[in-house]
Amino acid sequence: MKILSQKFIVALFIFISAHTLNASSSESCTKNGITLYGKVQFVDSFPDLKIEYVDSFSDIDVEFVSSFPSSCGKWQKVDSFPDFKVQVVTSFPDLKVRKVSSFAGMK
Repeated sequence: MKILSQKFIVALFIFISAHTLNASSSESCTKNGITLYGKVQFVDSFPDLKIEYVDSFSDIDVEFVSSFPSSCGKWQKVDSFPDFKVQVVTSFPDLKVRKVSSFAGMK
């Protein structure tokens, strides 16, 4: 019984260590100091970020939501009081974006 509990504790320790290592090595959800979730306004000039829509090899997968854009890659389109502003371009973007309906986040 004692050996079984020791094996369980060791397995639990390994699991927690691996999870912590994975969480700390994941890329943050920012670009140029801008958090990549929240309320976004699309503009023609003076953007915080320039984005290009792509179908593959994206930097971030974005899900457009109608409310609660509170996790990485979830954006809510607004006309005023944005968290950040973006301009859609076809060349030299700061960020390549792929639109998704689920599993938003950094690549």
